Amino acid sequence: MRHRLKDVAERAGVSVKTVSNVVNGYPHVRPDTRAKVEEAIAALEYRPNLSARNLRRGRTGIIALAVPEIGLPYFAELARHVVDAAAEHDWTVLIDQTNGSAEQERMVALGIRDHLIDGIIFSPLALTAADLATGSERAPMVLLGERVHHGPADHVAIDNVAAARDMTAHLIALGRRRIAAIGAQHTAEGVTARLRLAGYTAALTAAGLPVDETLIVPASAWHRTDGAAGMRALLATGTRPDAVFCFNDTLALGALRALHEAGLRVPDDVAVAGFDGIEDGRFSVPTLTTIAPDKERLAQVAVELLAARLADPDGAPPQERLVDYELRRGESA
Repeated sequence: MRHRLKDVAERAGVSVKTVSNVVNGYPHVRPDTRAKVEEAIAALEYRPNLSARNLRRGRTGIIALAVPEIGLPYFAELARHVVDAAAEHDWTVLIDQTNGSAEQERMVALGIRDHLIDGIIFSPLALTAADLATGSERAPMVLLGERVHHGPADHVAIDNVAAARDMTAHLIALGRRRIAAIGAQHTAEGVTARLRLAGYTAALTAAGLPVDETLIVPASAWHRTDGAAGMRALLATGTRPDAVFCFNDTLALGALRALHEAGLRVPDDVAVAGFDGIEDGRFSVPTLTTIAPDKERLAQVAVELLAARLADPDGAPPQERLVDYELRRGESA
C-alpha cells in the first residue's frame, strides 16, 4: 500500500501542509514537530511522488507571479502584461497573492512551490535582501517593486523619486502652492511611499516652497477608502490645500469622491494627481492626471530576465533595470 501525505499527517497529528513543509525542506518548522513528522514518514515508509520531484530537473512551462494584492488595479493590469509576455515563451502563469505578509512572502522566497514552476516574478513588501537570498535548488527569481534593490536576484522597477518629483513639479507649474500628499507610510514595508515622499519634498524644496507636515497624510493601505479618508482629514483641518498628490491612483479616486461630497471643484478648487496610470483613471470624472509606468515594458523586461536566467542560471550577476514612465495629463490637474 502506497501511503499519502494525509496518512503521514494523521499519524503525526499535524496538518498536511506541515508534512509538505518537512518533505520540501522548509526550515521554519519546530524541531519537535519535524521529529514527529520524520518518525511518521519512517514508520509508514512514505516516499514522495517522484514525478513531481522530477519536474525540478526539467521544465514545467509554468512560471509564477507573486504580488501583494491582485485586487489593486495596478497589479491586475501588470499581471495581464506578464501573462501576455509569458505567452511569447509558451509559458503559463500562476498568480499568487501574498497580502504583503512576511510569512506568505517567505513561503514564496523559500521556494515551497518550486516543484510546480520554472521561475518566479516576485513583488515583495515585507522581506529584505537577506530574506531573499537564493539557493541553487530554488527556481530563478526576478524582483519587482522598490523593497529590494541590489539584492540577490534580477530586479525591474521605475525611478519613483524622479516620477514623484516630476508630478509635484507639474502641480507647482500650474501655480499651486499648498500641495498636499496622501499615502505616506513609515513602516519597513513602506519603501515605495518613502521614495514618492522623497520626490514630493525634493520638488517643493527646489521651488522654494516649505514642506508642511500638516499637508502630509499617512495611509496604512492605498485603497479608495483610504484616499477618501485622507482627503476628508485634510479638509477637516480648515486649511484647504489647492492641490493633492496621491501616491497611487486608487487613493486619488477616493480623494476625488471626498472633494465632490464637500462641494469642491476639481481642478478649479483643488487639483488632484495620482500615480500608476490605471485604466480607471481614464473614466473618472474628471479624468485623472497620473504618473503612468510603462507596465507592458516592465512585464516584458521581467520575463526576458527570467528567460535568460533559466537559460543560464549561473550567468551574469543580478541586473538592475529601470523602465520608463510618463506624466499623463488628465482633467484633474
